[in-house]
Amino acid sequence: MLWRSVVGKLWATILLLVTFVLLILTVFLVEFFENFQIEEVENNLTKTAHRIVQITNEHSNTDEVLKISSELVGDETKIVVFQNDSVVYSSNEGDLSGISYEFLENDSAFHRVFTEGKTVEKEITHPQKGEDGEKIKAIVIGMPLELNGKQHQLFLYQSSELMEEAIGSTTKFILLAAGVAIILTTIFAFFLSTRINAPLNKMKEAAFEVARGKFDTKVPIVTQDEIGELAMAFNQMGKQLKFNMSALSQEKEHLASILSSMADGVITFNKDGTILETNPPAERFLQSWYFEKQDESNDVPAVLMTLFNQSDILDKEQIGEISLQGHDWVLIVSPLYGAGSIRGAVAILRDMTEERKTDKLRTDFIANVSHELRTPISMLQGYSEAIIDDVAGTEEDKKDMAQVIYDESLRMGRLVNDLLDLARMESGKVTLRYERIEVTGYIERIVYKFNGLAKEKGIQLYAKTASEETYWDFDHDRIEQVLTNLIDNAIRHTPSGGTVEVSQWIEERNGLVMEVKDSGTGIPEEDLAYVFERFYKADKARTRGKSGTGLGLAIAKNIIDAHAGYISVHSLLDIGTTFTFSLPRMLEENE
Repeated sequence: MLWRSVVGKLWATILLLVTFVLLILTVFLVEFFENFQIEEVENNLTKTAHRIVQITNEHSNTDEVLKISSELVGDETKIVVFQNDSVVYSSNEGDLSGISYEFLENDSAFHRVFTEGKTVEKEITHPQKGEDGEKIKAIVIGMPLELNGKQHQLFLYQSSELMEEAIGSTTKFILLAAGVAIILTTIFAFFLSTRINAPLNKMKEAAFEVARGKFDTKVPIVTQDEIGELAMAFNQMGKQLKFNMSALSQEKEHLASILSSMADGVITFNKDGTILETNPPAERFLQSWYFEKQDESNDVPAVLMTLFNQSDILDKEQIGEISLQGHDWVLIVSPLYGAGSIRGAVAILRDMTEERKTDKLRTDFIANVSHELRTPISMLQGYSEAIIDDVAGTEEDKKDMAQVIYDESLRMGRLVNDLLDLARMESGKVTLRYERIEVTGYIERIVYKFNGLAKEKGIQLYAKTASEETYWDFDHDRIEQVLTNLIDNAIRHTPSGGTVEVSQWIEERNGLVMEVKDSGTGIPEEDLAYVFERFYKADKARTRGKSGTGLGLAIAKNIIDAHAGYISVHSLLDIGTTFTFSLPRMLEENE
């Protein structure tokens, strides 16, 4: 609306101020001209009266002098000469002819003319009424006059009608001038307001542009006054805002890079449990927490909120531990301060699984190798002694014993070969042969190999792949080895009537993701941390001759690590197990 705009407010202010000044000025001017007219008439009448007295004293023919004086003063001015209470001479022929001695004598001021011989100037209201019924106003001058040695009283008076007409004309002129001044003021106010408001509108539009993030927006500087200085300051503010936002963006990117490169997980959150920032290790922790607790709220885990509440009370960092999906996490929660109070916390999540597994593996490796070799060596020794001692009665028994010795030697050979492959992979001496592979057909071909085994066990095996063709660079032999191991394990640990699903998709951060999910018996939580370790076997009671060497998942993990990928496992007892691994885009040195 106009009245709410700067133009309206400035115009109204100027107009009201000018109108008020003109009103006061008009009142004073009208009063001034009215007083001026009265004084001017009184002065003229006084001068005329003195002139008549002077001429009368110089000439003996008084009547002729008074007659000539009446003609000289004009029709507007009347002359009356009294001696005592009678009229000696009168030029009244009109409005004021009714003026009488009694009227003048009764007035205290004019009474002094008769008694004391004083000169009196006064505006009177004549008792005679005009045509409109109002009393006639006049200005009367009275002074003593000596004629023929006798004392007389000379009165000159003039009607105020002409004077009032002059005052009325003057008032109309002043009011007209005031009206013209108000109109010109309105035009000037609008012009001035527009000149002021135009750059302000440009600054308002520029401010909205800056609010939208366009910090390069500039306001043209068209004047060198305060508005020009304001535009200059606005442009400087936009430049400084751009610099500050750029600095903040760089700091944010720097912080994000630091968080992403950290080996420990970092989570920052508010007092209400809203997560503000995470890094990849922290996301893996949260994924494990939500999976195990079946929590879909995506809030800060309760264990972290408990530590935060303790840190809030004690005003210092708190340390705790938790095991999730076979990983041992050390949690360090420190409060964050803002405006003198705690506004949230930062949690450091340190995965201690590798350190603890390393300690355990150092003690278990020799025992595992010895345990794995003891059975085949014992069998080789026992059956070879039986053959030497001719325990076998027939050739067929000797062949069976020899077959057992042969099978156990093959098993020992596989164990040694797997150990050698694992050692080469861990030492980085394995060379990957990257090829561009069409992923959908590749997975369907691998799954097809297990259809017969799945049908024998009554398991539903299927692949869930993308509808469009997806090409990716990796070593197809090694990745097939990984998928073969995972699918074989899933089928062997899934009861009849269960399902095994192999799926793949693309993620912007992780690249190509493949997943093998079953509805089998699951893996105990205490064993999850060791599934990718050498000689790990979840079923401690199954027959070793049929279970393999226990190195398959360790080899799979090393193959994925060689591709610069990541493999993880989630499992719940009697619900199922999910193995997930990702393959990033091929690095330049591998191309």
